[in-house]
Amino acid sequence: MTGYGKAEATYGTKKISVEVKSLNSKALDISTRIAPLYREKEMELRQRLTRKLQRGKVDLIIHAESDARQTAATINVDLIKLYLKQMKPLGLDFMITGRQQIIAALLRLPDVVVPAAEDDTLGEEEWGVVSDTVDRAIVRLVDFRRQEGEALEGKFREKTDNIERLLRDIEPHEQGRVEKIRQRIVEALKTIPEVDYDKNRLEQELIYYIEKLDINEEKQRLANHIEYFRRTLDEPCGQGKKLGFIAQEMGREINTMGSKSNNAEMQNIVVRMKDELEQIKEQVANAL
Repeated sequence: MTGYGKAEATYGTKKISVEVKSLNSKALDISTRIAPLYREKEMELRQRLTRKLQRGKVDLIIHAESDARQTAATINVDLIKLYLKQMKPLGLDFMITGRQQIIAALLRLPDVVVPAAEDDTLGEEEWGVVSDTVDRAIVRLVDFRRQEGEALEGKFREKTDNIERLLRDIEPHEQGRVEKIRQRIVEALKTIPEVDYDKNRLEQELIYYIEKLDINEEKQRLANHIEYFRRTLDEPCGQGKKLGFIAQEMGREINTMGSKSNNAEMQNIVVRMKDELEQIKEQVANAL
């Protein structure tokens, strides 16, 4: 959801600049900094951002600056003459030797320099220019997000492929694991010759114990989650939250396999699967 868009336009003597920034957020959170003349349109702008962006912490900045060369202030000549008339009693010598200082002082007196008047009403034509500039900035932000999303999609597919490959790598270790456990228990019992036990009951207990260590269901569910994750990536938009939920379910199955594995090689593979999944979780918040 990270993105940035900027657009500029001119209207008369004004230069209008619009920036739209977005960061990750579970919901849509809009902040605005809008030039005073355009603040009356804030609700309309918020609704437009809501329709276009859906989620994210969004900042909208609209700045308008007049061209100083075309909006120069005017000097009140009549007022300066009045001030000079009042200064005559100060003496001719002072007027001659301090001319530059007097001019600088005069320009600082109240109402001598009159700023150019600005229109404080927003006309339809000007708002049309501003509105179009906002739309262009939003389009650029969306394009930015789309590019980021395409890069994320490639990363997600790479990581799910890696998890799927590691899931297949577990199978060779799993096949001999159950028999090794059974032999280890039987050998341990042989070291205690004075203990008599019911071999049929032992077999029943072994079957029960081995079933508790079976990870076929977890493997199947994880494979299903991986496929669901990929199908969700193919959806048109708004997959971020769903991908996060699927990643959580994948993590549960991987953790259960790790707790049941009882085998060093399998546990090493599970750790690598967790690492791949963690990289997905770190980036899934960036998906819209």
